[in-house]
Amino acid sequence: MASKPDVTPAISRRNFRLIRIAYLEKATFGVLLDEGVPFCVTLERPWLENKRNVSCIPEGYYLGRRIQSPRFGDTFEIVEVPNRSHILFHKGNLADDTHGCVLVGEQYEPLGGENAVLASGKAFAEFKRRTDGIDNFFLRIESHKQGG
Repeated sequence: MASKPDVTPAISRRNFRLIRIAYLEKATFGVLLDEGVPFCVTLERPWLENKRNVSCIPEGYYLGRRIQSPRFGDTFEIVEVPNRSHILFHKGNLADDTHGCVLVGEQYEPLGGENAVLASGKAFAEFKRRTDGIDNFFLRIESHKQGG
């Protein structure tokens, strides 16, 4: 009997890494790297035990998968997150914009008295340029380790 053909889409050998650099009471800030090259900053919710819509996701290894979001259009979902789904990369400025997802920006700066990322549209365009032509990528999320 012939084995079942593999219908899983090929996974790009592309590697992205999100390094979290600051955990604050209301937000988590990071840097997103493509094959080791930093290209944008990130904003997520604070760590609140992986609670849906209010917490950043746990550190670990994930798969980014291209999807068509009804709200955000062509983007990537971080899949295989324990007890979570619909974790997307998208535009936004404040932690309240994340809903548990990952926002991308070009710089950190206060906005309306809140910690924020700015130039999110520009950063998201760069993210889309870097993911053009691929449907999946590997993603590692980790905290910055102090040297010493």
